[in-house]
Amino acid sequence: MANIFIGKMSQKGQIVIPVALREALGLEKGSKVSFELNGREITIKKLPTALDWADLVKQIPVEEVEFDENGHYDPKKAPDFHDRMVNG
Repeated sequence: MANIFIGKMSQKGQIVIPVALREALGLEKGSKVSFELNGREITIKKLPTALDWADLVKQIPVEEVEFDENGHYDPKKAPDFHDRMVNG
């Protein structure tokens, strides 16, 4: 069963996001969120920051691959290259 949290809208149309949700999503002052309307339901998602993207990029494996004049590489020198190109 989903966790249910209650927020309240002000006269200006501002909604307070409950603390538990802000902490779970890592929302801080100035965080941007997107709203998706599907029928009568709204989905709120935190938009990634530059720091989020930087952390994600750090996780991408780095493998130096040298190609010869015919566009071929040595699979012994780059054993994971083919798998990453085919399977992502």
